[in-house]
Amino acid sequence: MDGAAARLGHVYDISTRKRALSLVSQGRSLNSVSKETGVSRAAIRSWLVRIEPLPRMSAQSGPCCRCQPVPAWPADPAAYSYLLGLYLGDGCISSGARSGYFLRIACADAWPGLIDACVTAVKAANPSGKAARVQAVGYVSVVGYSQHWPCLFPQHGPGKKHERRIALEHWQQEIVDAYPWEFIRGLIHSDGCRITNWATRLVAGVKKRYEYPRYFFTNKSDDIRKLFSDTLDKVGVEWTTLARGVDPFNISIARKASTTLMDTHIGPKY
Repeated sequence: MDGAAARLGHVYDISTRKRALSLVSQGRSLNSVSKETGVSRAAIRSWLVRIEPLPRMSAQSGPCCRCQPVPAWPADPAAYSYLLGLYLGDGCISSGARSGYFLRIACADAWPGLIDACVTAVKAANPSGKAARVQAVGYVSVVGYSQHWPCLFPQHGPGKKHERRIALEHWQQEIVDAYPWEFIRGLIHSDGCRITNWATRLVAGVKKRYEYPRYFFTNKSDDIRKLFSDTLDKVGVEWTTLARGVDPFNISIARKASTTLMDTHIGPKY
């Protein structure tokens, strides 16, 4: 269900959605289309981003590893470390029906392998073992529904991540320390990239061009960037900070030994 439609208990079929969007594409206002079709403006607005209905999901699941009398790590800590990186970069948690929560990770259509890896990680971390793909414009939301996402991701809270403090719980830090490359991969897959840089230099008086790989990680949150750089330090990757204007949003990895390490464990998105 979508927005106001969900609150009213309505699920509109695809033909109704397409008709409403067709009227909007003719230059009609959301208000006039809403009056003609009987569909709320909020629902029509949401269809401009995603026309397909969200899949029906159940919050019923097995026991949560963090809700036990003696809390434990997730069953697949490597997958969790990767998903934690994805969540800190491109993820969010929102309230759903029946006291459950939606975890959503936005993945660009350009990287189908990354989408597959994200689905696998969400299934591994979700106590229900389920995940779904919801196609939007230019990206896929990988969605999991559970009552326990705030237990597994205590960084969840009101407001944007870069406007509030982000810190790992002790047990999360232990997992990241045990699986640092998975955490780095999740952050790179969400807010990072690998590019081919080039430069010129004089060789025997002749200017020659040479190319070399370079990794970037960009995030507005000082805390998230520090989690990334601290983990790089632990695996021996050298990095520098590049400012965007006066804002130090970019972390760069360019030294040959460090990019070789990154290529061995991370590599380009796929």
